[in-house]
Amino acid sequence: YQHHLILLWASIQKRRILFILNRKFFVFYSGELWNSILLGFHHSEMASQSTVGSYSNPLKKFKLVFLGEQSVGKTSLITRFMYDSFDNTYQATIGIDFLSKTMYLEDRTVRLQLWDTAGQERFRSLIPSYIRDSSVAVVVYDISNAKSFQNTRKWVDDVRGERGSDVIIVLVGNKTDLNDKREVTTAQGEEEAKKNGLMFIETSAKLGHNVKQLFRRIAQALPGMEGDASQGENQMIDVNFNASQPANNDGCAC
Repeated sequence: YQHHLILLWASIQKRRILFILNRKFFVFYSGELWNSILLGFHHSEMASQSTVGSYSNPLKKFKLVFLGEQSVGKTSLITRFMYDSFDNTYQATIGIDFLSKTMYLEDRTVRLQLWDTAGQERFRSLIPSYIRDSSVAVVVYDISNAKSFQNTRKWVDDVRGERGSDVIIVLVGNKTDLNDKREVTTAQGEEEAKKNGLMFIETSAKLGHNVKQLFRRIAQALPGMEGDASQGENQMIDVNFNASQPANNDGCAC
């Protein structure tokens, strides 16, 4: 179990370092450094598990960049996916955060590199460099904030300007737990996605609604994945909000 202890220690240290850096000053993360560390740990773990996976299918890495206005819930979506948790205390992302997670999809294994960008205007000039080599752009808006939806067009234009059509763009309407305060209808989101050739889904990071489905569909649509021809542009994902889900009205719904 030694390698498991090493992995646990490394994970704790990584999160601790990122926590400290985020609150002391803006840091421009070195993606290659973190990628090397994470991939080294991954290969160590895979080598010790003879019943899991095979080197006949090499690990594929894909970069996902999360875009959108401040407080739409980009960080909360990533946190729900990574740790299946939600923090009611809002803390704005400072600069750029990076996390990585391996997904097992049928006989394929992919590593998703998740880049969480700040929504504040002062960090906008940094974002194009992160879009430039991304495989997927996840553009998030708040269904209870019409302005955040209107501004998604600018984010989509930024992605197209940097990557052209060689990128998957997913339009995400977050905070379906605020359905009673909705300012953007599901039909509006679907129409915007269809018009611009985007994938579309509505989610609630707070309740966990459709978050796993979001990342699974992204993984299925990635280049080289089985059946990716049927997972291309204009794909609509189940967006029905389950009204029977327990409501939680305290804190920030991100």
